[in-house]
Amino acid sequence: MTHPGAPSLYDRHRAVLPDWLALYYEQPIEISHGEGRHVWDTGGNRYLDFFGGILTTMTAHALPEVTKAVSEQAARIIHSSTLYLNRPMVELAERIAALSGIPDARVFFTTSGTEANDTALLLATAHRGSNQILAMRNSYHGRSFSTVSITGNRGWSPTTLSPLQTLYVHGGVRNRGPYAQLTDDRFIEACVADLEDLLGHSRAPAALIAEPIQGVGGFTGPPDGLFAAFREVLNRHGILWISDEVQTGWGRTGDHFWGWQAHAENGPPDIVTFAKGIGNGMSIGGVVASAEIMNTLDANSISTFGGSPVTMAAGLANLSYLLEHDLQSNARRVGGLLIERLRAVGACVDSVREVRGRGLMIGIELVKPGTGEASPERAAAVLEAAREGGLLIGKGGGHNTSVLRIAPPMSLTVAEAEEGASILDRALRTA
Repeated sequence: MTHPGAPSLYDRHRAVLPDWLALYYEQPIEISHGEGRHVWDTGGNRYLDFFGGILTTMTAHALPEVTKAVSEQAARIIHSSTLYLNRPMVELAERIAALSGIPDARVFFTTSGTEANDTALLLATAHRGSNQILAMRNSYHGRSFSTVSITGNRGWSPTTLSPLQTLYVHGGVRNRGPYAQLTDDRFIEACVADLEDLLGHSRAPAALIAEPIQGVGGFTGPPDGLFAAFREVLNRHGILWISDEVQTGWGRTGDHFWGWQAHAENGPPDIVTFAKGIGNGMSIGGVVASAEIMNTLDANSISTFGGSPVTMAAGLANLSYLLEHDLQSNARRVGGLLIERLRAVGACVDSVREVRGRGLMIGIELVKPGTGEASPERAAAVLEAAREGGLLIGKGGGHNTSVLRIAPPMSLTVAEAEEGASILDRALRTA
């Protein structure tokens, strides 16, 4: 209990944590517990959760199968490191390797998506003997020194210093920029021509890293087939393709288990990175690559916390639940209903420029009415209004923060989707 006159948790947060550690809401909330698709704050308020801790609570809050697996494993042993055989780690690696689509796959576990992408960059640059990386404009790949340097989003890249040389290509944003007015086929042709031209002016890069759907960038992405077309160019130059599946993996897009499968004409990526949803809140990230690429490293490398017995037990239970309950199909069905409902809402609100997305990964881009100018102020206001109405959502976007991000747990029901859409309807009309 807080005594009268004692500093609030918000005051204590500001006193000991960095200024750049952002909090949502003018009056930040402390979440005390969750169940299913709902969470409660310490004031007793109940919210429908449409953000899942930044796309991390993939199946449900307090999922019994996961909490039981964590509890039972913790009662046996919590930690041992990768210096010892670890049965849950081997079992989860076997399942992910089989699901990855990469031949002769090897899996390395980390504690986050940032660390997974950092590892992928290490593998690619060592394998190719090049420190040059191709990345997408508007992208986000993490907060480490190497990953901020390949992040094509000024708001999330605090330094120009880097161990890598990064070159940015077109294609991550479909409906803004110089190619926005082109048809999908012409858009792909233009982006491929841009890539070809760029490679004509540079030394051979190690890899292209790309999110199939850009997460922090506002849930925007290219037409299906762009990365397959890129792959033809990359293959001619021996350049690797890294697919950042931290937000798009595990069936969230509904149509595919991995985001790259919308671009599969020329085979799977050379490297896939993953994190977030697989742990359902536990700290799991990882990299999948062929044995040839994964075994490139010629120096010692271990992970103290990556692949811990407890997180691996959670991942196994969570993945089993996801597959057994076919949550990918649920994301496609319920997500499809939700996006159509939100498009109907957006058609009646003049500040909504676009409702886009796939499965349970939906973005609502807001602008100043009567213009195409992004409106981060309106996005912040709608975020507040949605919370007041009992709904938690996220926000993002490229040069600004004007996109509402909607990514509920993949077990979302039709009734919950309709409830969330109604709250968003009121928030968009009144904020």
